Amino acid sequence: MAETVRSAWLDPSRPQLVPSDVEFTLFATLIEREAGIHLSPAKKALLAGRLAARLRGLGMTSFGAYYRHVLHDDAEELVQLIDAVCTNETHFFREPHHFQLIAQELAPRWRTQAQEGRRARRVRVWSAGCSTGEEPYSLAMQLRASLPESEGWQLEVFASDLSTRVLARAQAAVYPVERIRDVPLEQRRRAFLRGTGPQLGKVKVVPELRQLVRFERLNLSAPSYPVPAGLDLVLCRNVLIYFRPELRRRVIAQLCAHLAPGGHLFLGHAESLQPSGLPLRTRMPTVYERVVAEPSP
Repeated sequence: MAETVRSAWLDPSRPQLVPSDVEFTLFATLIEREAGIHLSPAKKALLAGRLAARLRGLGMTSFGAYYRHVLHDDAEELVQLIDAVCTNETHFFREPHHFQLIAQELAPRWRTQAQEGRRARRVRVWSAGCSTGEEPYSLAMQLRASLPESEGWQLEVFASDLSTRVLARAQAAVYPVERIRDVPLEQRRRAFLRGTGPQLGKVKVVPELRQLVRFERLNLSAPSYPVPAGLDLVLCRNVLIYFRPELRRRVIAQLCAHLAPGGHLFLGHAESLQPSGLPLRTRMPTVYERVVAEPSP
């Protein structure tokens, strides 16, 4: 009933380049409810630009008509709407200090623990908000270089995103050759196949690395996550900045619940948190370690 009342404010016959204030509020409320992404009024032009292609594709000239279509006529279009709104900036080995920490401290620690019989030779990590796949494939490259299969190491990389569009690109694992400029030269030689003919100018991640990564659509604003617990590492970088503080706290708590004691949480360069009340200690900016016992309040 409430949706019907709000829809009465929409004029489907009025062509618009940007949504009205009422229409923007309706879209922003829908997007936050479904994806947790908070859009302030300053994002009205951004929203219009992101949705323009969807309106053109459906032959619509009104944001009001498109809203009603999403809400009442086509449940699948809601996925397309969320896809259009998501920001998916990423590249290989983004924030290199995180990968240096894996190579120089975490992987050697895991090796020592395995040699002393304190852990299995298995490492499981999660790239939460994996976008087009550069992050989980970078993880797979770094981990495999540090923990070779010849020594019995089993690696599992879980990768998730809200956008079906970027997940399809991630699973294809094909990138323009200029996208791998930040990949270390030795890794570049081992991790990619060069395209020829119609694929000239493109590269594809080798099968040995692709098989380490499992992609799933996952909404971080959901009440629970279908991801295993006891993970050694969770990366949730440059995602939390799109959430309101209360959702941000809940997501961080859920990410912590999936970490093993001694596991690490990596956030993005624009993100930080106060570990108070969480089973975390700060290792360095954007890097947090799950402690064995819950800290005192």
